[in-house]
Amino acid sequence: MFKNLCLLLALIVPVASIAAPKNKKEEPIVHLTDAQIYEELKKFALVFETARENFVEEVDEKKMLEAAMNGMLAELDPHSSYLSADDFKEFNDKSHGEFGGLGIQITSDRGAVRVISPIDDTPAAKAGIKAGDYITHIDGEQVFDLTLNQAVKKMKGRPGTKVKLTVVSDGAEPRDITLKRDIIKVKSVKFSDKKLADADDDAPSIGYVRISDFGATTTKELKDALKELEKKDVVGYIIDVRNNPGGYLTAAIDVADAFLDSGEIVSTRGKDKADIERAFAKPGDMVNGKPIVVLINHGSASASEILAGAIQDNHRGIVMGSQSFGKGSVQQQKPLGDGTAIHITIARYYTPSGRSIQNEGITPDVEVLQSKLEVIEKKESVYSEASFKNSLKNDAAKKKEKNAKKSDKDNSDDDDDKDLTDEEKDARDYQLQRGMDMVIALARVKDGLKFVPATPEDEPAVASDDKDKKEEAKSDKKDDKKADTKKDEKKSDTKPAAKSDKKSDTKKK
Repeated sequence: MFKNLCLLLALIVPVASIAAPKNKKEEPIVHLTDAQIYEELKKFALVFETARENFVEEVDEKKMLEAAMNGMLAELDPHSSYLSADDFKEFNDKSHGEFGGLGIQITSDRGAVRVISPIDDTPAAKAGIKAGDYITHIDGEQVFDLTLNQAVKKMKGRPGTKVKLTVVSDGAEPRDITLKRDIIKVKSVKFSDKKLADADDDAPSIGYVRISDFGATTTKELKDALKELEKKDVVGYIIDVRNNPGGYLTAAIDVADAFLDSGEIVSTRGKDKADIERAFAKPGDMVNGKPIVVLINHGSASASEILAGAIQDNHRGIVMGSQSFGKGSVQQQKPLGDGTAIHITIARYYTPSGRSIQNEGITPDVEVLQSKLEVIEKKESVYSEASFKNSLKNDAAKKKEKNAKKSDKDNSDDDDDKDLTDEEKDARDYQLQRGMDMVIALARVKDGLKFVPATPEDEPAVASDDKDKKEEAKSDKKDDKKADTKKDEKKSDTKPAAKSDKKSDTKKK
């Protein structure tokens, strides 16, 4: 009788939790006494024994206990979980830059699996999986109510093997995508010097730094990148953390510190109100105060938001793009001594101004939604001086015409991005182009928009010493002109008399 009652309770509780209304008000937490906790643990042991003895098939006790621990931690928040020995080893492999799988960061969202972000240059990114997509099936099997670890295990496998995912994007029909598993080698930082699309050769260069995640090697890779870009005399920087799902808190602090000379970077606050840790920038800005634009989007999460918040709140640069993901919590691995661990949320983090971005995200200073630009105005009007017959040509007309032809060729309507060069892809990246516009504008403002007298292209600029000599030469010429004028005046004293005599003679005649 007692065993049957326990089984009945085990069946009723899940049904009751599913039937509970979603918008139910949170009840105040009532803490148990030590004696009550001990009684509940005895009940847990009783449920385990009863299920093991009465279930219709042979049970795997280890899986049952791991599932119980996972369920307990998942009740806290979507980011806390139990890590088996294999899970813990895989987590450490990912943190050090190389692991096997699809290259996708996921989270749990109301029982479903949601994509935080695909990692650059991985099977998931190449297949077109985007931040915010939902994965509903793995190899035809539903994934609802799976733990994150269970979903990850289903997507893992031997490199070269295939897995089919059913993916649902916002406002679109479900689609099946078959991916080939691969060894994921993560290079956190990529960099180059870029120019605006259709810019002239003498246009300013901008340092572009793409950070795909914040791992163990990110800090070193970033510093190496900045040293190389500084040698190229770039006028400012784009820091691209779009679709960056985060990573190590320490890496985010180090990256922000590279661009800050002082000020707070981030603070973390635990359960205890007095448990506050603050991280501050050390003196030394690696880019010497040059303008910075941080690009973010819906896939920018966690450590990416720490970087964006630090730059924004310290007024060190401009944050552009779209609202970020909104993950404002810090997780830590707590080893249990037998190769296993728990991954648990230990604190919230706050931007320097005291903002918590949990469930809110970073709001960009300038919102720029990714768009496909359609040019509706021609660079040159049909009605202008140049349209008139026999109008005088500009000296630089030939060069301008050549550049225009090149521009028309580059901007041809080609919707297939697969065969595009990096420069052509950059030209189609609307957020990137607007970010580069902003960097150039900030660089000009930083220089104070100083007035520099224009020098004709065919006349070289005059050095200061040459200017002095030129001024002396001008003054000498002025003196010579004055002397000549005086001589002319003396001559004019005699000439008028002669003229008057001639006139008088004429009249007499």
